[in-house]
Amino acid sequence: MRSMVKMGWLALLLAVGCAGRQDFETPDYEAIYDVPLEEMWPSVREYFKEANLPYREDRGSLVLETEWKQEFGGSKIAGYWHRYMVIGKRETPTKSKLWITRITKSVNKALSQPGKELDWGISRVIGKEGDSPLSAEDAEDRLAFPVGENAFYMESGQGTRDLTMEWRVFQGIMPKLAKQQPVKTEQPVAKAAATFTECGQSILGLKKLAKAGGVLMLGELHGTQEVPRFIAQSVCQLVTVGMPVSVGLELPVENEERITTFLQSQGGEVDWLKLMEAPFWRSPYPDGRGSESVANMLEQLRQLRAQGLDVAVFVYDHPKLSGQAREDALTQTVLKQVKAKPDRFHLVVSGNIHPRTKKGLPWDKQYKPMGYLLKDQLDDVTALDMAYDSGTAWICAANQQSSKLDCGVKETKGKDNGDRFFMHTWSSANSEGYHGVFYVGHVTASEPAVFKGLGNPDTVSTPSL
Repeated sequence: MRSMVKMGWLALLLAVGCAGRQDFETPDYEAIYDVPLEEMWPSVREYFKEANLPYREDRGSLVLETEWKQEFGGSKIAGYWHRYMVIGKRETPTKSKLWITRITKSVNKALSQPGKELDWGISRVIGKEGDSPLSAEDAEDRLAFPVGENAFYMESGQGTRDLTMEWRVFQGIMPKLAKQQPVKTEQPVAKAAATFTECGQSILGLKKLAKAGGVLMLGELHGTQEVPRFIAQSVCQLVTVGMPVSVGLELPVENEERITTFLQSQGGEVDWLKLMEAPFWRSPYPDGRGSESVANMLEQLRQLRAQGLDVAVFVYDHPKLSGQAREDALTQTVLKQVKAKPDRFHLVVSGNIHPRTKKGLPWDKQYKPMGYLLKDQLDDVTALDMAYDSGTAWICAANQQSSKLDCGVKETKGKDNGDRFFMHTWSSANSEGYHGVFYVGHVTASEPAVFKGLGNPDTVSTPSL
């Protein structure tokens, strides 16, 4: 084995530590293997086999493509599937690299490409008159999609080069390549996980903000599909690299035991019924916190726990209180959780008033939000405001005519910053006390969970005769 292999592997260990270290951040440059492509490729095959990512391979050109894998494996509620196209490339005769493209498909239209709905002419139609207008290329593409998702191939799709996966494979392969020639070092050798957990495309900036004992507050717009998915993906991407995470949800504290019981359950029909029995889900003014997407997020977190990953959830709302008294109670509940478990990262989600770390609101200059109070009690508190592209959300707003809350799907106006989830912090907090933003792309309304009926979302209902 060449000396550069040893030097490259040692440099990687110094930069990122063990696979379990939580401070690993994907480099913004390519991973280069100081071995010929033909020597490296068998380890690539072995990595995907051990990661339980079945694939088909074009052996003549050193290209493989994995089968579809769903986010939060085994759940039918996520709505997102991913596969990887892996291409071996020769950098030089003695050096090589991988190009890995993540291909994402969805049953919703969030990733839908412009023009896909256009009919380009009758030459594309095959089959008898009245049949669906599919070309041979359309049919071949469709047959590669997951079985049983009839709407799947009608909607979204995109492919993106995935540097995170490229470095993940590099980190998994290099110990085995390095063993071909012993290297004297006191540094621990990274070990790839036995089973690959699909957590979606890497959220930019997330791991820089995740620290043991730290509190990251997300000020959200309630009632979207995207924020609960953002939370579930964030947790997944952290716990799979060894960072224990506690998620704080702005739900009534009376639900703590019920939610904990569900997370520790098998997620069966009875477990879902017990979760949904709480009056919270049937509020006369459902403001989005009891949405279908929030219920699905709890299922996704339950599945991560079922894999043995260190996920916890706590709730901290005190709906019987109002004004400053409620803010004080929210603060004390969150503070108790953080101080009791200083070795964990705390991801706290709420409406966008509570996380502000500066005193005062437009209508009350003396108001002290939860973020402001926590900042005085804890060393590591970061508040991010929600950024999003225009779309819809399930919102409760005052009806000027009836003087009552009007809840429903409403349009939202935002700014398009692409479709990649990210977190971004500024050099200092803004006038509202936010340190930056978290971006979730185009937003889509999520209706109250009870509108979909009670029970396990994986269950396929059978129409009565």
